[in-house]
Amino acid sequence: MGSKGILLILAGVLVAYYVYSPIPYDIEERWKLMVTDSFFRSLSNLAEISELLGLKHYMGVMMFLTVAEEVVPASDDSVKVTDALFYDVPVVVYEPKRKTNGELNRAVIFIHGGGWCLGSARMGPYDLLSRRTAKELNAVVVSVDYRLAPAYHFPVQFDDVYNVVKYIVQDHVLNQYSVDVKRIAVSGDSAGGNLAAAVAQQLQEDPEIQVDLKAQVLLYPALQALDMNTPSYQQNEYMPILPKTLMVRFWSEYFTSDLSLFHAMMSNSHNSLESAHLLKFVNWSVFLPEIFRLKYNYTMPSRKSSDPSETISAIIDPRASPLLVDDVKLQVLPKAYILTCEYDVLRDDGVMYATRLRRAGVQVTLEHFKDGFHGAMMLTTWPTSFEVGHRMVNSYIKWLDNNL
Repeated sequence: MGSKGILLILAGVLVAYYVYSPIPYDIEERWKLMVTDSFFRSLSNLAEISELLGLKHYMGVMMFLTVAEEVVPASDDSVKVTDALFYDVPVVVYEPKRKTNGELNRAVIFIHGGGWCLGSARMGPYDLLSRRTAKELNAVVVSVDYRLAPAYHFPVQFDDVYNVVKYIVQDHVLNQYSVDVKRIAVSGDSAGGNLAAAVAQQLQEDPEIQVDLKAQVLLYPALQALDMNTPSYQQNEYMPILPKTLMVRFWSEYFTSDLSLFHAMMSNSHNSLESAHLLKFVNWSVFLPEIFRLKYNYTMPSRKSSDPSETISAIIDPRASPLLVDDVKLQVLPKAYILTCEYDVLRDDGVMYATRLRRAGVQVTLEHFKDGFHGAMMLTTWPTSFEVGHRMVNSYIKWLDNNL
């Protein structure tokens, strides 16, 4: 064998070594996920190098994921699509063209994911999801383009989404889009699920709002930032598409660009006496069913913070961590659909919230995908189309159709 052949074999071995990752056999299309994840890891490595050299912020490089997927949402035969500003917040509005014999439309306020740092309502997968929701449910869908970190930190993202909801429930806006005020849902995936849950809670606290949401839909949501050592964080520390390091970076960047918070959160040493009384709300030994606890034993996070950024007051704000409210505030919330994935660091956040909502008397549908992984709902187009993602979308649409 010549030197060229040897070089080709070595190159092939190196590529295979880089692409391969130990993905559980429960997951379908494992090799497709490995290849997809190798791209994510490559971009993340490039972002780390760029930040280390002072060339560009980590999230500035990762923003390529958003830019590469962006489309120009346009109307089609079934759905009218328009850009609008609701209280100066950009939104994309999807209106069904099918007539309903004078009946008012249902409405879904959708909030995209991306760790409060990435993402856009104009990304192809979100456009397809909103378009399909509008068409199949004959519903008005308002997809929100809130401002992102690191340019804007908490609570800007929440405020943008909350202002959009307040705008929509005005009488003249409801009339403009022919929306039934009794059939409005708030929905979001990942960080968007966090914002959706927080909005649903805060609406109940706002004396200016006399409208009750019909439903909240939380798709693999991030709901607490106190314990970065739940069983799902431990089990899925290195899982595609959202390893622990990336999720913790999203959380820390949401609050501050001071990397000391990131390092403290990675070691689960970011709590203080200020947050100690709230740890009971995220005690997974109490709120996780046995099947999700696996082999792990609960250890209460340290209350001696190693974080000099002093962001704990923001971290414990329920607008950032919806799991931290007491049961009295949970009792008044609308019915919920919570989707979780077995292979996701955020799995336990969703499961604990479902447990707490049920104990508070709220009607909850917890749909757990044993072969699911984080972000799968947005991986439904070629070349990263996953069957589990399509099943998730189908379940989401079906639940909304039956409950909104």
